[in-house]
Amino acid sequence: MAKDVEVAERGSFSNKDYHDPPPAPLIDAEELTKWSFYRALIAEFIATLLFLYVTVLTVIGYSIQTDVKAGGDECGGVGILGIAWAFGGMIFVLVYCTAGISGGHINPAVTFGLFLARKVSLIRAVMYMVAQSLGAICGVGLVKAFQKSYFVRYGGGANFLQPGYSTGVGLGAEIVGTFVLVYTVFSATDPKRSARDSHVPVLAPLPIGFAVFMVHLATIPVTGTGINPARSLGSAVILNQDKIWNDHWIFWVGPFIGAAIAAFYHQFILRAGAAKALGSFRSSNAN
Repeated sequence: MAKDVEVAERGSFSNKDYHDPPPAPLIDAEELTKWSFYRALIAEFIATLLFLYVTVLTVIGYSIQTDVKAGGDECGGVGILGIAWAFGGMIFVLVYCTAGISGGHINPAVTFGLFLARKVSLIRAVMYMVAQSLGAICGVGLVKAFQKSYFVRYGGGANFLQPGYSTGVGLGAEIVGTFVLVYTVFSATDPKRSARDSHVPVLAPLPIGFAVFMVHLATIPVTGTGINPARSLGSAVILNQDKIWNDHWIFWVGPFIGAAIAAFYHQFILRAGAAKALGSFRSSNAN
């Protein structure tokens, strides 16, 4: 069995059924002249805006419904399970809608991981992160505009280290959670896997959405679950409280480390692409 798989990998898969796209140029100034590039930026902005609008509203709505002092029910609302579904479901929907336009990143950590794997250029990566961050801020801004009193009272859906957890635990939760997400992104979009499993109609956004859902179930009690620096930034900017800013670095450092580990693991360990990537960097530098 193992021999058959090995022969198949050397044979039809590598020559006929799939091909790896060439590494993206490190600096691709030509992108700035293309409408498709700006269309992708708009798609990332709008997708992140919608993502934050729906999910932060869900978090605040749950807080309202379970506030006993305000007439709520401790067992009311959607619960942590419902919040996790909101985040995972929105990622599924938005990745499905935008994958063909921008790749459906909706997360600076995902963009960073794909950049390290040479899937996007430096210019595209930086501009995506800017668009995602602005979209997140605008999305949370809409939530505050519609529910200002509730937004401030219930913490604006912001991420922060929950009581009883150390900084190291919070950072570790963000690293591992983002690793799960970015590793899933690489696996779900791997052209080799798509060719091998072409008989299984699995939509790539589905496992990505499930990864977000599962990570939220595990880490909401620890950090509120960031794994997306733009999501954390949007709430921090609009709420603008010292406690949120004191913990905010965790929600950038952790996801970026997790994304880097996932990119290295998938590209250089599972796909054994270290030599190819090194060669592409050398050729780019030579040019």
